[in-house]
Amino acid sequence: MIKLFAGLGNPGAQYEQSRHNAGFWWIDHAADVLTVSLAPRASFHGQVAQTRLAGHNVWLLQPRTFMNRSGQSVAALARFYKIQSEEILVVHDELDLPPGTARLKHGGGHGGHNGLRDIHSQLGSADYWRLRLGIGHPGSGQDVTGWVLGRPQSSDFDAIAEAIRETVKHLEPLAAGQMDRATRDIHTRLRQTEAPGADPQ
Repeated sequence: MIKLFAGLGNPGAQYEQSRHNAGFWWIDHAADVLTVSLAPRASFHGQVAQTRLAGHNVWLLQPRTFMNRSGQSVAALARFYKIQSEEILVVHDELDLPPGTARLKHGGGHGGHNGLRDIHSQLGSADYWRLRLGIGHPGSGQDVTGWVLGRPQSSDFDAIAEAIRETVKHLEPLAAGQMDRATRDIHTRLRQTEAPGADPQ
């Protein structure tokens, strides 16, 4: 079961509409669906909401550290509430998937994503779940920083927003630990927008 949903991004108005903040957008929509309000919690270095879902307490978290210190926030909340790594779902932007797609994944490497890299380090484990929201790739590694910190064009933004709406629908099965069902449904419903050659995981 998932007890902690953590969406990654950078704080500050200048980053609100950047591709790198797709995880923040997901948490904002989840909070709306669950009718809860995020509030600052200094001890967890982030914005936090708590509610009940699938019969147990769950937390929504937006780290207010910068992306490369995301693990400081995730690990602080997880340690305080004794949440295990496998009970954490991290929602983040994914360069290797086109906008409008999403993939659920358990464990594995950080793939060069600075937020995941720090979560690996702070948790001392890669054994957590990830929801990868496609933002597309600029085509050149030299352009990645500007791409992730840039605002998507309107069609890409709409596609990312649709992927967020579709995946947030699976909050309850995720909280209930129905990971096979959630994975199948998320991958099936969003497959029609997948670009040829995209990462199937």
